[in-house]
Amino acid sequence: MKDKIVTADEAIELIRDGDAVCCSGFVGIGTPDELIMALERRFTGSGSPRDLTLVFAAAPGDGKDQGLNRVALPGLIKRAIGGHWALLPKLAKMATDDAIEAYNLPLGTISHLYRDIAAHRAGTLTQVGLGTFVDPRQGGGKINARTTEELVSTIEIDGKTWLFYKVFPINVTLIRGTTADPEGNVTMEREALVLDAMEAAMAAHNSNGLVIVQVERIAASGTLDPRAVVVPGIFVDRVVVAINGAHAQTYGTAYSPAFSGEMKVPSGATESAVLDERKVIARRCAFELPLGSVINLGIGVPEVVGAVAAEEQLLSHLTLTAEPGVIGGAPQGGLNFGAAINIDALLHQNQQFDFYDGGGLDLACLGMAEIDRCGNVNVSRFGPRLAGAGGFINISQNARRVVFAGTFTAGGLEVAVEDGRLRIVSEGSKRKLVESVEQITFNGSLAAERGQPVTYVTERCVFQRVSEGLELTEIAPGIDMERDILAHMDFMPIVRNVRLMDPRIFLPQLMGLATVLL
Repeated sequence: MKDKIVTADEAIELIRDGDAVCCSGFVGIGTPDELIMALERRFTGSGSPRDLTLVFAAAPGDGKDQGLNRVALPGLIKRAIGGHWALLPKLAKMATDDAIEAYNLPLGTISHLYRDIAAHRAGTLTQVGLGTFVDPRQGGGKINARTTEELVSTIEIDGKTWLFYKVFPINVTLIRGTTADPEGNVTMEREALVLDAMEAAMAAHNSNGLVIVQVERIAASGTLDPRAVVVPGIFVDRVVVAINGAHAQTYGTAYSPAFSGEMKVPSGATESAVLDERKVIARRCAFELPLGSVINLGIGVPEVVGAVAAEEQLLSHLTLTAEPGVIGGAPQGGLNFGAAINIDALLHQNQQFDFYDGGGLDLACLGMAEIDRCGNVNVSRFGPRLAGAGGFINISQNARRVVFAGTFTAGGLEVAVEDGRLRIVSEGSKRKLVESVEQITFNGSLAAERGQPVTYVTERCVFQRVSEGLELTEIAPGIDMERDILAHMDFMPIVRNVRLMDPRIFLPQLMGLATVLL
């Protein structure tokens, strides 16, 4: 077709029963909501298409009703293969309720699968996921009992064990851009990320499938700068111009020129965070920052590490990155997560994971929900609550050093920082240091075997993964080891030479960390 521009309903009408549908999106960035709403509308109106396989790398959703939460409908979805599930609670409930077949694979590995599907390779060969719940010896990423097909297997090469992720055809890819011409060439100048749009489109095209692109506007034929084209028209079958306000840059921001790199903004004065348990943890983590390094900060408490680094005037000595492709600048949080301001460069998501998987990160600071005596960490599954691994496995397994950050207990924890000392006002009702984690998202024993330094930072103490297991190395001033630490653990850590955490962490003034680290 010379002119590929149609309505959303006309494009979605081409999806057939049983198709494997790949959908782009990182929270609300790159999420083609106009197309998703049309799919929901068609199914609720006609009952078709049915029994789709849904494929997504990150979670295209807002944790409530937007994105792929719209299509979590009985009969519409038969199988889902996803990297991150936390922002797709309606789809996640279908998975944990055994209503659909469901897999959780590492985000970066799904990104690489798109390339291997496009290239007609047999699959993706990597060590990412070894020793975790994705390892076929520990479940193969299957979320429920209804899911039986093995998508992951082990292979021995030159005495080393590798994981092999099997490819599968993609029949339809739904992606998003900014501008298209009638031939289907697509640019992304107003998007905060490019994600895997081109790779996912190529995967569907080379599977003899269909590529549908949602855009904001149409340009005349031959007017787009070829260097700005992210998805060539030869991969694109239909173009849909978004209406209904379904093309916000993120779910938190309609449009910011700073997110698209159109302009850089003044950094401004950073408001100092209250000295609570989150800032105490972030301050201790900041002591681990290697200056001149490339770093990934995860969501949650690790986000505060960036604020502390800014407060201590360290950001000029660090390069922060985010897994969807951001290099440098200041990553954003909340519903803007994935976007960044004042960046140095923007990679395709699969390229970023090439960098991560190859050991390019000097340090990763990530959250933690459960830790056990082996130093294993769980952030992905808690009974009926499915968060998913996202990029956590790729990042934590391959960074040169890892710092896990989180509170010692959860569920009602309240602390006070007084006169340079920490006091537990109300203990959390849920223990996080358990005998055995529910699901292994990070394997502490494998890290020790590989010689990867791992530190676990809480508001009241610090642990290190040593060859013998988990060792308690630091304790906060004002904390009693027996009463406040050991009494709230399900196992006894190694206790040898325990020292006090740096007292500057618990004082309201700046720590002068730049001087210390320099």
